[in-house]
Amino acid sequence: MPEPGDLEGRTTDLLQRLIRFDTVNPPGNEQACQEHLRGQLEGAGFSVELLADVPGRPNLVATLPAPSGADGPTLCLLGHVDTVLANPAEWRVDPWSGELRDGCVWGRGALDMKSQVAAEVAAACSLAEAGWRPEAGALKVVVTGDEETGAAHGAQWLCREHPDKVRADLVVNEGAGVSFDYEGRRIYPVCVAEKGVFRFTLTARGRAGHASLPRIGDNALTKLAPVLHALAGGKVIAEHSPEPDAFLTALGIPLDDLDAALARVEATDPRVAVMLEPLLGVTFAPTMASASEKINVIPSEASIRVDCRVPPGLGEDHVRARIEQTIPAGDWDLAFDETVSGNRSPIDTPLMDTIRGFVSREDPGAAITATALAGFSDSHWFRAAFPDCVAYGFFPQREMDLFEAMPLVHGADERIPVADLALAARFYSELIETTLR
Repeated sequence: MPEPGDLEGRTTDLLQRLIRFDTVNPPGNEQACQEHLRGQLEGAGFSVELLADVPGRPNLVATLPAPSGADGPTLCLLGHVDTVLANPAEWRVDPWSGELRDGCVWGRGALDMKSQVAAEVAAACSLAEAGWRPEAGALKVVVTGDEETGAAHGAQWLCREHPDKVRADLVVNEGAGVSFDYEGRRIYPVCVAEKGVFRFTLTARGRAGHASLPRIGDNALTKLAPVLHALAGGKVIAEHSPEPDAFLTALGIPLDDLDAALARVEATDPRVAVMLEPLLGVTFAPTMASASEKINVIPSEASIRVDCRVPPGLGEDHVRARIEQTIPAGDWDLAFDETVSGNRSPIDTPLMDTIRGFVSREDPGAAITATALAGFSDSHWFRAAFPDCVAYGFFPQREMDLFEAMPLVHGADERIPVADLALAARFYSELIETTLR
């Protein structure tokens, strides 16, 4: 294994360089960043391909096979280099400087997720340069673009158009790993699943009229008021599924009454409850509304769009049932705009055992727990394309805990402690050697 100090410095330097590539998506412009990573990986002995759906936006696939050609697992370290926008006026540093300040690397992508890409590539290259090779199987490093806008030109396209190039048995991606304390014990989540997306539009219809005479028309917009009232607060109808059950068990909370369990977490630490509650069921968040285009016209049609997230494995019928339970019946129509079922990997696997062993050595007394991602990640596309693969999200951090890190993701002054970069790089190095020996 590479020396800890060398790995920390290499990861830090690489992250600073990656941040200096402006890969805000849209438009992405990931080419130069991916070329830099290709140089690093080819120099270490990897075979590297850049595969692009559109010019200037390639995805990187690097492979290091076992010299013997012996059959074994393929481990894929997955990441993306596109980022969301940053407004320099809101930052204390230039978002694309990669500045090292107060023991942290600052810049857009420092947490999401150029840091993980840097740690994965630094660990893989350090091992390969030292002469390490898989005894069986292969190591892949896959770095995509376009994750932040749905992966149409990134992981989704790769898994559909080039499945043989990215096929893997084990995938480690983003999604979890930032630790938090609960009742005196540090816990590291491991993301084993992503919720599905079932976005829909509710449309009410009425009769137009002049707004100076409110009763002359039939205002479609006001018909949606009961809907908005019902969706306020973000409460869920709690139901059992493997990931939140595992999460509650790790917190030491019985599973016999999920409402009582959530109330107990809320009383102990409301911040944890905010993260846990969306995992317990279908969530509804009204985010967009439209009605009259003129201030003096009573709208004959009004609509709201709702971002709906659904536990893995559940589909449209389940969503409709929850809508009927949550929203009062009214004079409106429902249409689904986007439906992507969530998926999951098993919790009890050798990969989970490897993560548990690493955490126990690095942070004695700490625990791990399986969890699901309320949002979405590229792991979804790998599970969908390769049903037998185990895809987890894990990027361990302990210097900056979950509740400090989360507001910085997609926010101003995004940064990551150098000590956490070193911790993550050590994990990926150990994971590679343990899995492919």
